[in-house]
Amino acid sequence: MSGPLVLIKGAGDLASGVAVRLANCGYSIVMLEVAQPTVIRRTVAFAETVYQEKCSVEGITACLATEAAAVAAILTQGNIAVMVDPQWESIAALRPVAVVDAIIAKRNLGTTLTEAPVVIGLGPGFTAGTDVHAVIETMRGHDLGRVIYQGSAIPDTGVPGEIAGYASERLLRATAKGVFRAKRQIADAVLAGDVVAEIGGVPLVAEISGILRGILRDGLNVVPGFKVGDIDPRCERQHCFTVSDKARAIGGGVVEALLHLTHGVTECK
Repeated sequence: MSGPLVLIKGAGDLASGVAVRLANCGYSIVMLEVAQPTVIRRTVAFAETVYQEKCSVEGITACLATEAAAVAAILTQGNIAVMVDPQWESIAALRPVAVVDAIIAKRNLGTTLTEAPVVIGLGPGFTAGTDVHAVIETMRGHDLGRVIYQGSAIPDTGVPGEIAGYASERLLRATAKGVFRAKRQIADAVLAGDVVAEIGGVPLVAEISGILRGILRDGLNVVPGFKVGDIDPRCERQHCFTVSDKARAIGGGVVEALLHLTHGVTECK
């Protein structure tokens, strides 16, 4: 990749879907993550590089850059660079043409208009024209992926988007405090009532039947209510290994916003 540099905060499945679309459009990508990502859809998240140094999503490879000096070499090889930089300290040195806040925290954790010529926020918590230049709608439905140039996305409802008639039931949340241990793997078929994990020795069972589309990495500490898994009732195994419809739509919105807002800008002035 040798195109304009876009920096993405976060490397979860939605952020990675955005990265895939941007990479396919010729942009160079650097993604910033925390030291211990808690991603569920690990098979389609570049955050996995933090644990295994390299991973691929839909034919696009990301490599872990343990220091800023390694970023250029990774990009020159045509790969995405992932850095552990939870405070985003590398933004100034990298001078990206755009910053995309894809943390999906449902609130702004400190992103500002001054970080790059174009700053884009995904979902609620941002206001276009105030703290970002554009907001991308992340709520499933008619406006998913819509670019907002004035105002904010739909407020967080706390209820997951419905898939095949299921919403909250398809998510696995911790019911105890302790170390997470998976008993099933991503892409496994599960039935309602199956034990899919243990937390501090306490069994966690599936509420619905389907394909286990995502599950937390073993050994992480969780608390009650923490999201640890995702069951897809559509039972399409290949969905576990490809960017979701939601991430693809959001990524399309980011591409649109970039093209609309850059107007030939290729680097931070």
